[in-house]
Amino acid sequence: MRLKDKAVLITGGANGIGRATAMLFAQNGAKIMIADYDEDEGLETVKALRGIGASAEFVKVNVANMHEVEQMVDATVARFSRMDVLVNNAGITRDGFLVKMPPPQWDQVLAVNLTGVFYCTQAAARVMLNQGQGVILNAASVVGIYGNIGQTNYAATKSGVIGMTKTWAKELGPKGIRVNAVAPGFIQTGMTEKVPDKVLATMVEKTPLGRLGKPEDVANAYLFLASDEASFINGVVLSVDGGLTF
Repeated sequence: MRLKDKAVLITGGANGIGRATAMLFAQNGAKIMIADYDEDEGLETVKALRGIGASAEFVKVNVANMHEVEQMVDATVARFSRMDVLVNNAGITRDGFLVKMPPPQWDQVLAVNLTGVFYCTQAAARVMLNQGQGVILNAASVVGIYGNIGQTNYAATKSGVIGMTKTWAKELGPKGIRVNAVAPGFIQTGMTEKVPDKVLATMVEKTPLGRLGKPEDVANAYLFLASDEASFINGVVLSVDGGLTF
């Protein structure tokens, strides 16, 4: 019960890594607010959480909309009276080569993956500052560290998330708020289902552990960073990629 009675908000929590994180956190005593644009999947995840005895709620949100983000944070505090952990997990891909990428394809990914993280963290940090403590966890990516062909927009956002993580760790750390990021490699989720099999095979070949990651692999990293066991860890980017290098 490493997160007993902690109130946790997880964006993009309806499926994939977000859902796995919610389930693991709940098994460790956390109260969960699932925030997602997919209402059907979000409610299904809440049902699963309640099925294991967790206190869980759902709020529909577009993280690229500041007003909706503020309502999401207000709903979390109204339900649980506080917010101990924010997991900025929501993200999208709109892959394409640089010379063929239309501006809307660039704008959509930046709006969700970068501006959305800014909105969510700004709103949550205000709550945590009043509490005098909190944990913020951001979804980065190995792509944000090494780059990747066909992912100019995605790589830019994840590099930005890494920069914001390190900045916020310095700003908020003195106020009792730890900020860290996890940089997954290629994980078996709905996002990687869009990647051609040939590309995935190449990634597996380049990964020393010889497999794609599972959502639970990333969830375990989030759990550690959210727990008191990581109480002196701030501003780090933890790669969960099986040793993948580009």
